[in-house]
Amino acid sequence: MDLFAGVETLPGIGPKRAEILKKAGIRTVRDFFYNLPRDYNNYETPTSIAEMRPGKVAIKGKIDSLSVRQARRRRLSIVEGVIRDGTGAVKVVWFNQSYRMRQFSPEKEYFFTGNFELKNGRYSLISPSAAEVAEIDPRNGLSPIYVAHGALKSHDFRRLIANSRSKFASIPDLLPTVKPGTRKNALFYAHFPNSIKSAQNARDYLAYEELFELILAAKLNRQENDKLKAEKIPFNAAKIKDFVAKLPFQLTGAQRLAAWEIFQNMEKDTPMNRLLQGDVGAGKTMVAALAAYAVALECRQVALLAPTAILATQHYEGLSKLLGAFGVKVALLTGATKQKSELKKQIATGRIDVVIGTHALLTDDTEFQRLSLVVIDEQHRFGVGQRQKLLLKSPSGLAPHLLAMTATPIPRSLQLTVFGDLDVSILNELPKGRQPIATKILTELETRETLYPKIRETLSEKSQAYWVCKAIDDDPRTETTSVKSRCEKLKKVFPGAKIEFLHGRMKPAEKDDIMERFSRNEIQILISTTVVEVGVDVPNATLMVIENAESYGLAQLHQLRGRVGRGSKASFCYLLTPGDNPPSRRLRELEKSTDGFHLAEVDLKLRGPGEIYGALQHGALDLRIATLSDTKLIHRVQADVKEFLKNPENMVKYKELMSGITRYQQITTLN
Repeated sequence: MDLFAGVETLPGIGPKRAEILKKAGIRTVRDFFYNLPRDYNNYETPTSIAEMRPGKVAIKGKIDSLSVRQARRRRLSIVEGVIRDGTGAVKVVWFNQSYRMRQFSPEKEYFFTGNFELKNGRYSLISPSAAEVAEIDPRNGLSPIYVAHGALKSHDFRRLIANSRSKFASIPDLLPTVKPGTRKNALFYAHFPNSIKSAQNARDYLAYEELFELILAAKLNRQENDKLKAEKIPFNAAKIKDFVAKLPFQLTGAQRLAAWEIFQNMEKDTPMNRLLQGDVGAGKTMVAALAAYAVALECRQVALLAPTAILATQHYEGLSKLLGAFGVKVALLTGATKQKSELKKQIATGRIDVVIGTHALLTDDTEFQRLSLVVIDEQHRFGVGQRQKLLLKSPSGLAPHLLAMTATPIPRSLQLTVFGDLDVSILNELPKGRQPIATKILTELETRETLYPKIRETLSEKSQAYWVCKAIDDDPRTETTSVKSRCEKLKKVFPGAKIEFLHGRMKPAEKDDIMERFSRNEIQILISTTVVEVGVDVPNATLMVIENAESYGLAQLHQLRGRVGRGSKASFCYLLTPGDNPPSRRLRELEKSTDGFHLAEVDLKLRGPGEIYGALQHGALDLRIATLSDTKLIHRVQADVKEFLKNPENMVKYKELMSGITRYQQITTLN
């Protein structure tokens, strides 16, 4: 079977359906078979309607009296009907699922699974899933539930998979480390389980297979990196020691260790490929400064790439003070730099040691004489192509050493797999004088009596505040307050304060101007979207308010909180929640802990790796089944991958495996 044939070659999939599937990323036969159920309904022992009790129920019956109406609020469509089974009848309701009007035939029996609860004064079955009785295997009563894609709903996928049932027998094995037929059996039982145990066994194997591809990609990346050549940067102990002694502050133990790891890497003739991860405010830039000084001592060049002009300017101001005192020439290159051509001549002739810039560093006419170290700040904001463009500016035949920095702490279990063959340095200490940020969850009802007095206190101390909102503009369909509305409301509450708003749709120059004025304390309260998540340091900002905090992920909340607490003053973060519902676990964890690495582990368990990894690298990890908290399975896969790589013929023999890991190779590399 050709697993890479177009999905339209499968029975029942014409051009229209193929187009819907392709938009969902299901382009090939392989993609289609790996579109696994997200769960299973068990209809083995359905409840009779007469015996239903509030909560989740599974019933069997026929449906009639279907109708659809539009609700006045929020552009909501409501489908209603009645299910009957011989013992009674129950009302059924679906919201924004108009396709249900076309799904059912009054003569056929269906299984329904959903919540039986009180709604508008009467008990109803709310938004249940549905499956035709004739389609369910009577021996086990299991029905797979698929994620809907466009017009194709779960029941459509069940029918399409059933049409291809005979094709599973000819699916070839992918890995050499398993018994023949393991893969086809796993895929078959994932879609057609004969018991819950068979479904779980299928998923266990497919998780193993997925991790095998990921870890193999990471190890191959390491092998490729080790083939490259770089200029050795000798460690000048005396001069580095003198540099550290003259700093106006003490390095933390974590900074000293990270710097030593970098010095050791750069002494080798293979390029360093190191990720420096540090919690917000842990001093990553200082470590980069030490690395840059070591390179400049050897009359070689450093490029530091930052995602925004204002962040590049901040790095320039800090590093020119630190390094300039030791004779290192530092320059700033952004889109707004005047006399660009003259500066580029100085860079090309080696008269500039350290160049800090934005995308302007990537242009073809920006050339270096002897680029030996590339530092990328918030590296997830740059794609593979952009990063490689800078790396290719080193002398012919050589690759520069690479130090990528991220303020998003990576869970240890994620490091073991994705970054298992990458060098990682961790800054898990805050510099002396920094105070932990006190975090408190408040309902919006407590804003006036608790939060407003705190803001007045902050303003009276000549300190500043951030207030983060979800939306830029008001939306009548939601009750979310926009940055513009919140700005107007707070101006009325605090008439003496200078209050402005900031959002991502503003022009870059306008955003930079507002942030610069905020950093000069010309703005006391800045109302913003998450555009401030990564930005300039404003040590005078001591209060962070995050509205609708439940709508953000844990990692993002921690990043936003990290905008305050940058100086020596006590700082505070308030998480606002609507209504009086109890706060989620992630908000409670954030209230208890300021340790980004602990929170990253919690986030991994709560949400899985996709979103977390998406914040670290270009592209999401998007694992279908495997969980990166399963360290036992990870260690087993690592051992099997090691054996696989001992035989070079495997690279040719297992063609599908090798072609399938290309995506993972792009994700698991920094260069």
